[in-house]
Amino acid sequence: MNNFLNSIPPIVKNLIGINIVLWLASIVLPGIFARSGIQLDLTDILGMHYWASSKFNPAQLLTYMFMHGGFEHLLFNMFALYMFGAVLEQFWGAKRFLIYYIVTGVGAGIVQQLFWTVEYHSTIAAINEAISTYPLQAIELIEQKRSFLNMPITVGASGSVFGLLLAFGWLFPETRLLLLFFPVPIKARIFVLIYGVAELLLGVAQFSGDSVAHFAHLGGMLFGALLILFWKKYK
Repeated sequence: MNNFLNSIPPIVKNLIGINIVLWLASIVLPGIFARSGIQLDLTDILGMHYWASSKFNPAQLLTYMFMHGGFEHLLFNMFALYMFGAVLEQFWGAKRFLIYYIVTGVGAGIVQQLFWTVEYHSTIAAINEAISTYPLQAIELIEQKRSFLNMPITVGASGSVFGLLLAFGWLFPETRLLLLFFPVPIKARIFVLIYGVAELLLGVAQFSGDSVAHFAHLGGMLFGALLILFWKKYK
């Protein structure tokens, strides 16, 4: 076990550790605080809310990527971080890898905020018009608007993980990957292309009941590509 842990590069190891600790804290701490009559919801505090929400804090553009919605969500992201992040940290070095991981995660959050702004524009405009048209119901309508703005929340390291996928496919395009759900070796660049197109189609389609932040994933890939190009130009 020690040999396995020692084989993981330090930044990847610490990132995985932070994610696991915060996931456990989000499960354990609310119960502990509840005994004192205090309600604590770490996901609500550290997850990323819509920028127009009263619950939004700019720091959430960073903290949201260390929170997860469930064990499966955490497991998938941490496995991908280990698989692809370890190779990239060894290739880039610790400092550059950490910069890339944070930039892609924050970039994914920014893209998700832009998507929310476009998606909710018509609804918010309709509520604002109703408030001005029906002043006697203004208090009720304002409360409905507040609840609506507070509802969206995004958590998870998926934006950074998709940035890692993009970087791996870019830097090691001919490496063949063997995936559990597709047991045929596939070149990294083809895998990244397929995944990127699939995320775009899913994001545009917005299937009913689909709560995955597809545009945030694409945002991680976009900011990853921009950062790699910047480094290539100014290396």
